[in-house]
Amino acid sequence: MNEDVGEEQGGGEGGATYQRVRSELLNRLTGGTYALGALLPPQRELAEELEVSRPTVQKVLRELIEEGWLSSRQGSGTRVIKVIKAEPPISSEGRWVTLGELMDQAFRGPEVTLDVFTLSSESLDFQIRRQDEQIRLNKRPELQRIHLRILLPAEDVVDRLYPKAVQDEDDEAVWERHLNTTRGSTTSIKQKLNDLRVGGLVPFVEIEIRYVKLYPPLKLYLVNGSAMLSAPYVPVKRQVYLEAYDKAVDAIDVLGVGAPLTYDVKDDDPHSQASEKVDNWRKWFDETWNLLAK
Repeated sequence: MNEDVGEEQGGGEGGATYQRVRSELLNRLTGGTYALGALLPPQRELAEELEVSRPTVQKVLRELIEEGWLSSRQGSGTRVIKVIKAEPPISSEGRWVTLGELMDQAFRGPEVTLDVFTLSSESLDFQIRRQDEQIRLNKRPELQRIHLRILLPAEDVVDRLYPKAVQDEDDEAVWERHLNTTRGSTTSIKQKLNDLRVGGLVPFVEIEIRYVKLYPPLKLYLVNGSAMLSAPYVPVKRQVYLEAYDKAVDAIDVLGVGAPLTYDVKDDDPHSQASEKVDNWRKWFDETWNLLAK
């Protein structure tokens, strides 16, 4: 897969810029900055705050409207109509844990190892941005090493299930739209982590991305070899906007941001259900990475 991000259709700012704006607004929607029913700031204010062009803000808002997060009426502004309020998953130890909380805990130590199997790495990009901010605020003083492996479906994966256009003539464009999202997310992740290394904020950073001809039925995060979060991808039928053709089409897709995640952590008993589950998925990831991925 070509991980370089090209320029967006119809605009001068690259896909990484678009992805940054989308990630920031989704973080605000899922993190409580924008409450249900609240009006977003005017587009001009958002563009100035995020240091991007107004067309880029318009494009991101249009996508979030199509995905059901926002509604917009001429003269009435853009209003929040969906936020994530689901309870975080309960762990095997009786604690409530979210992906953000698990990442916070992992990044507070001297070393963090992440193995991730995902459809696009969009949610991971959100989390890396959060940790980058905390590191730059000197809230991760012990962190010395980050090792990240990302496993993604290959561009030419067979029997693709989603995202997939309902009408065959639109399918290539829908798939290319997804690939642009993936490229933007992976480029953003690499840029953020390598900037930390080059800036001396984290002495050792290693990032590896491989592609496998498998389609992920779930998203999987393995943290420091001892904890994992997972969630199935639930297919939904929705409209997606195709920038190059300036039209919306029906597609089978999944909405991963804010999805409930199941948490498992190894304990002192190597034969406990949680310990065996984490070990089995870690073995699956290692063998898939070594034998099947490129």
